Amino acid sequence: MFARVRMHRKSAGAVSAVAVAAASVLFIAPAQPASAATNQFKGVNWADTRDNYNTGWVIPDGLAASDSYAQVYSIANTYIKAFQNNLGANTVRLPINPPSVSESWWSAYRGAIDAALADNMKVIISAWTQSTSTGTITDMTAWQSMWSTVVGQYGGNSNVYFEPLNEPYGYSLSQWVSICSSWLSTHSSVPKARVIVSGTGYNDSVTGVGAASALAGTLLSLHYYPTWNSYTQESQWQSDLNNRIGSYSSRTIIDEFGVPMTTGTNYLTNHNGALNQSYFAAVTDLARSDGMGSVYWAGLKTGDSFSAEAHNGSGLSNNNASGVTQLRWGWGY
Repeated sequence: MFARVRMHRKSAGAVSAVAVAAASVLFIAPAQPASAATNQFKGVNWADTRDNYNTGWVIPDGLAASDSYAQVYSIANTYIKAFQNNLGANTVRLPINPPSVSESWWSAYRGAIDAALADNMKVIISAWTQSTSTGTITDMTAWQSMWSTVVGQYGGNSNVYFEPLNEPYGYSLSQWVSICSSWLSTHSSVPKARVIVSGTGYNDSVTGVGAASALAGTLLSLHYYPTWNSYTQESQWQSDLNNRIGSYSSRTIIDEFGVPMTTGTNYLTNHNGALNQSYFAAVTDLARSDGMGSVYWAGLKTGDSFSAEAHNGSGLSNNNASGVTQLRWGWGY
């Protein structure tokens, strides 16, 4: 996940421009359209309330470090069913990092993945760096070991998708392509169509990775937030978004995007004239028209105004009915 309060987020376009420029030198290949669009992904991020950048375990909202596998499974089952019933989601994106997998938490945390799979959800397992300030893998050996464990346990499940690293902004395009191609080689048993390669920078452009021949056949991850521009017209947002996607919409999942859901904003109005409404309309309309899947930030993250869901007793309830309607529109409902 990105931290919206981090000021350097606002330079995301500049970061991606540098990375994409490198594509003119290396790894260019003709566009490789997928055989189908990605709109089978109708998802939400289930996030740690502290944010998913952690030096220790990542623990999604509602879970506790002391929980057993059975407790995690039970809580996850409740929340997953709420994501399905309240929102219409069929995908959940879950964070990992090396400590979460190499230490004792993993034996319990797997309950969240297993519960989602038992509820017929697609699961995107995404790796976060342990620091918000580097944008690179902290310990390559630990990162490789983490993925060997995760792929070893879930590589054979067709509903599990792997995102090697969230927001790799510390790498150039060529460096990032090299890391991802090495991941694909190491885990060659995983079909490329179940690997989601993050766009360059803060996942803010997929044109560079989309053009990389070494990554042909993979899915691509784009992040897009309303804090990145000050547009108030839907067409302005869509033009900017199209530039970040290029010719790769058939491979792209917008796996982080969102708006304030706790402010009472009506997202069914002011699609031309208000920043957040025009942004949200642009993303959801484009996703629907271009057949792109999307994964909302965040499905559940207490304390984050973007959270679509809130705790309600032992279950969850929607924070903003109009926001849910607009989100579902983007999913094709």
